[in-house]
Amino acid sequence: MGHRLSKIYTRTGDAGSTGLSDGQRIDKDDPRIEAIGDVDELNSALGVLLTHPLPETSRSYLTRIQHDLFNIGGELSIPGHSLVHDADVERLERAIDHLNADLPHLKEFILPGGSPAAASCHMARAICRRAERRVVNLGRKTPIKHASQRYLNRLSDLLFVVARVLARSDGGKEVAWQRNWN
Repeated sequence: MGHRLSKIYTRTGDAGSTGLSDGQRIDKDDPRIEAIGDVDELNSALGVLLTHPLPETSRSYLTRIQHDLFNIGGELSIPGHSLVHDADVERLERAIDHLNADLPHLKEFILPGGSPAAASCHMARAICRRAERRVVNLGRKTPIKHASQRYLNRLSDLLFVVARVLARSDGGKEVAWQRNWN
């Protein structure tokens, strides 16, 4: 395989447009680029999370997810192209079921935090939800692959469960939301 990024700057975006993988040029604030940017930010947040000591199962899930997010970004940058499938969503559902099986049931909402790794995971979850909103918005304007939207929806659920697992593995604890806290 040849070099993918032999030249880092091209100057082609200096006027406020950027190129898609299919050769189209679109504005940098186009909803498609907003969605791609949020998926990229999510992937970067997972990279930060992966710098923490993590249980190997969580690390493995999150690393695989980073690859999937590159696929989603690729899919978004090549309109009509499909890289994420229902099987990828089902894999996330199995991971959620596996990780959630040993967690106590929640009686209240929990505040983001619990430990440094758990807090980092909660941040990634919030970014994931924004990325999903951007993809939904894009889908209202142009056809997109539904599996990617479903993937991001399920991923925010998985990140919530992983945050709960991480809070416990680091010796931290979850703080329940209190309606009338003073």
